[in-house]
Amino acid sequence: MSEFLRITEIFHSIQGESTWAGLPCTFVRLTGCPLRCVWCDTAYAFHGGERLSLDDIVARVDAAGAPLVEVTGGEPLAHRNAFELVRRLLDRGYTVLVETSGAFDVAPLDPRAHKIMDLKCPGSGESERNLWSNLEHLTPRDEIKFVIADRVDYEWAASVVRGRGLAERVRNGTLRAILFSPVWEQLEFRELADWILADGLPVRFQLQLHKAIWGANVPGV
Repeated sequence: MSEFLRITEIFHSIQGESTWAGLPCTFVRLTGCPLRCVWCDTAYAFHGGERLSLDDIVARVDAAGAPLVEVTGGEPLAHRNAFELVRRLLDRGYTVLVETSGAFDVAPLDPRAHKIMDLKCPGSGESERNLWSNLEHLTPRDEIKFVIADRVDYEWAASVVRGRGLAERVRNGTLRAILFSPVWEQLEFRELADWILADGLPVRFQLQLHKAIWGANVPGV
């Protein structure tokens, strides 16, 4: 069985983040990630998992019945066969979101996929892993997410938005959205919202909707 992936979980839930938030979605969570963000809420996906063929994964997605699928992790793009899984899902007519850090090359991804790229702020402890060339491969389908832990993270993220022309890309339609998300139970929602409003940043404030519904650190939702 050469075409396989190690899978932590496949589940049907409400999409909790991105511009797709609120929609029913099937999640395919791959096992393994070389990053260790200090606020990571999916550390249970670092190890273990079940070895499944790509055919078995697609069959489980089919059984869930949702037209929207997210391939996530861990870090999905650390696994060679994740690119083939995304292609197969797209060929079956699914809308496919790929949640990835900014640390792995997104260029090989099928251009039909929607990339949600999580650029790492300093508070994550992994900002040195950002692969800035990835910005060149983002399209009108794609989104950039910044997870904000404190004011230092906010200022860093705001400087990236301004300095790398991301706001202009949203305005001219070459990037779908810029997302600012507070670290759950670390940064007050209102505080981040106030900063965005005070600076007039053209970004989308987002909460992790699934945590508001089912609580923090609950697998399978």
